Amino acid sequence: MIVLKNVNRVFKQNSNRSFEALKEINLEIQEGESLLLKGVSGSGKSTLLSIIGAILKPSSGLVAVDGLNISGLSDYYLSKYRNETIGFITQSFYLFEELSVRDNLLPPLIVNNYSLEKIEALSATAMQLSNISHKADQRVATLSGGEKQRCMIARSIVNSPKIILCDEPTANLDRENSLKFIEILKKLKMMGKTIVVATHDPLFEELEIMDRVVNIKEGRVE
Repeated sequence: MIVLKNVNRVFKQNSNRSFEALKEINLEIQEGESLLLKGVSGSGKSTLLSIIGAILKPSSGLVAVDGLNISGLSDYYLSKYRNETIGFITQSFYLFEELSVRDNLLPPLIVNNYSLEKIEALSATAMQLSNISHKADQRVATLSGGEKQRCMIARSIVNSPKIILCDEPTANLDRENSLKFIEILKKLKMMGKTIVVATHDPLFEELEIMDRVVNIKEGRVE
């Protein structure tokens, strides 16, 4: 379970001004739940995802995952938490263009000192789930936009994280590739993953896999 209690996030713009991106957020997300975060650009959706994913720390308040207070962890343990627990899927790919799809999956695995056999098994599973196995040895630079996203998804799930966070995942995709992405989400849902999608893409609003919709407006949960 993910629990946020009285979470605030303030960004300092300069010495005299600040911006309150999140205001007294109270939210619980059950294990295995699929949650849709809705709100206009600038409403705080991405900031909220970044706090759940331990990319940002809250300015105040509590963030707990399975009883662990991640808002109080050191940077070392936050990195460990992100690597083992979180899969982050964004509209930007952040891939190594000159490396193959398979090699792009290595960074999250190498830091865990896995055996070669385990690395190969985890990589194969992630590529199969993401429908990119047929491009395993192809350089990322030669892939289409939809294929690059599936490579990024494979890297995001290669450590079999419990929580999948998606920030405007279909923003740069056409309808065909957006539907392919949704099919991957359905697989992850069936595997019991906790999924949080922040988007204003209407494709997600009537999906059966989304258990709940939470509206964010001006940094607050409505």
